[in-house]
Amino acid sequence: MSIRVYRNAAIHTGDSGNPLATAMAVDGDHLLAVGDEAQVRDAAGRGAELIDLDGAAVLPGLYDAHIHTAQYAQSLGAVDLRGVRGLDEALSTVAAHAARLRPGAWLFGGRWNSNTWDPPAQPDRYALDTVCPELPVALPSVDGHTVWANSAALRLAGIDANTPDPVGGEIVRDADGEPTGILRETASDPLRDLMVSPDLRELLKAGQEELLALGLTSVHDIDGEDCRAAYLALRDAGELKLRVHKAIPMGHLEAAIAEGRRTGQGDEWFRTGPVKIFSDGALGSHTCHMSRSFAGEQGNVGIAVTPYEDLVRLFARAAGAGIAVATHAIGDRANHLVIDAYEAVGRTPGLRHRIEHAQHLRPADLARMAGLGIVASMQPVHCTSDIDLVDSLLAGHDLASYAWRGMLDAGVLLAFGSDAPVESPDPFAALYAAVTRARPDGTPAGGWQPEQRLSMAEAVTAHTLGAARAAGEDDRKGVLAPGKLADFIAVDTDPYRESPDAVRRTRVLTTVVGGEIRWQRS
Repeated sequence: MSIRVYRNAAIHTGDSGNPLATAMAVDGDHLLAVGDEAQVRDAAGRGAELIDLDGAAVLPGLYDAHIHTAQYAQSLGAVDLRGVRGLDEALSTVAAHAARLRPGAWLFGGRWNSNTWDPPAQPDRYALDTVCPELPVALPSVDGHTVWANSAALRLAGIDANTPDPVGGEIVRDADGEPTGILRETASDPLRDLMVSPDLRELLKAGQEELLALGLTSVHDIDGEDCRAAYLALRDAGELKLRVHKAIPMGHLEAAIAEGRRTGQGDEWFRTGPVKIFSDGALGSHTCHMSRSFAGEQGNVGIAVTPYEDLVRLFARAAGAGIAVATHAIGDRANHLVIDAYEAVGRTPGLRHRIEHAQHLRPADLARMAGLGIVASMQPVHCTSDIDLVDSLLAGHDLASYAWRGMLDAGVLLAFGSDAPVESPDPFAALYAAVTRARPDGTPAGGWQPEQRLSMAEAVTAHTLGAARAAGEDDRKGVLAPGKLADFIAVDTDPYRESPDAVRRTRVLTTVVGGEIRWQRS
C-alpha cells in the first residue's frame, strides 16, 4: 500500500505539542507525519497518493465511551416512542408497527417517557393487550431501566402473580397482586434474555454505517455476549469498520474469567473491555439510589441493584483476574458506595476502573474519585434531557450534578459517550450539551448550572483522548500524532472556531479508520 497524504485541511490534532496542522501522511493504518504540507510530503516521499480534504476541519476520530450498539442497531427498525405525547398515541404507534411484523415476532423498541405524558398516565399490560393481544411486546423506557410488557411477553418469561421480586428489582403489581406489566431494574432480566435478534450481525453491520456517518471511529460497547459474537464474526469476515472495546456483562464474569479474558486483550479492531456492573437504577424510573427521598415520594430512595457487599466481592474478583470494572451509578448514595467499594479493593496496576454516568454525587466525592483514579464515563446529553426531572425530583438535595467542570478541576478523568439508544449517538449533540448545558433550543438561557460548563477543547478531549484513556488505549488513539492509529474525521464545521449552535449541526464529510476512508458523504 502506498503512503497517503491527506492535505488542505484545518487539523486539530489534540496533541499539545503540535496542536494545529494542515496535512497528515498515513503509512498503512498508522500516522507517519503530521504538520504543514511541505514537511509532511517530504516525510512521505515521492509517489505518495494525495487526498485533498478541501479545507475541511479535521479532528481525531470520536470515541463513544458508553453505547449499546446492539440495542441501537435494533432500534433502527423498531418502534420509537420517544416523541409520543401520551398513552393513546403510544398505543396507536405500537399498533401501526405491529401490523408490519410477521406472526410470532417480538415487537422491539420503546424509549417511552411517561414523565412527560399529558394527561399523566401509567402504562400497563392491559393497555398493550388492546393493540397486541398475541405478539409479545416488551418496551424499555427512555432510560432503559423499566420495561413495559404485555401479557403475552409476561407468559413467555414465566412472570405471574407467584413470581417473587428479584434482588435489585420490582415487579409492579395491582391491588390483586397481579403483575401490571411494569418491570423495574433486574425484574426485566427474563424478558431481556428472550429479546434476542436472530440477525444481529447484519444489524450491527448496518448500524456501524450510521455511527461512522456521525464521526465515530471507536466505541465502548455495553451490550451482551450475543453482540460480542456478532462483532467477532464481522471482524473475522473483514467487515468491521469501527473499533470495538467490548464490555463483559456481570452475569458472564465467571465464564469470561474461565475463558481467560482480560481487559485490553485483542487486536486493533476488537478488544475486551471492563465488566459492567449495576449499582442502581435511573432517575427517570425513580430508581436511582439516593441518600434522601425523591421530592413528593417520601420513603422512596431508589433501588440498590447490587448490594454493597456484592460490589466489593465482584470488584475484587474481576480485578484479580485482570478485568477492569465499569459500574453504573446515578444516585449520590450509589456513587458513594461504589467509590467506597473501589477504595476497599484498592488500585490494580494496569486497570482503569470506571463509574458509568456518575450523574449525582456528594460534592466531597469528586476529590475521592480523583484520588482513587476512577474514570467518570459520562453522557452530556443526559444532563440537558434531565433538567426538568432533576429540578422536580431532586429539589433541595446538596449535589454535584453532571459536574463536568468540578470533575476536571478535581483531577477526575472524563470520558464522554452517548448511552445510545437512550440518547442519540450524535457526538456533536454531546459537545453542544457539554459547553452550553442547554437544550437544543437554547433553554435555559446561559445554561443549567452554568458553572459546570466545559470549553469546546475540553469537551472534544473527553470524546477522544479521554475515552481512549478510559480503555487504556491512549498510547495509540485519541490524538493525531506520528505512530498513532490513523483514525480521524473531516467535518464541515470547525468546533474550535464556530458557535456551539453551529457545532450542534455539524455534518461529517469523511470518516477514516486505519488510514482507509470507511464512510464519505455523497
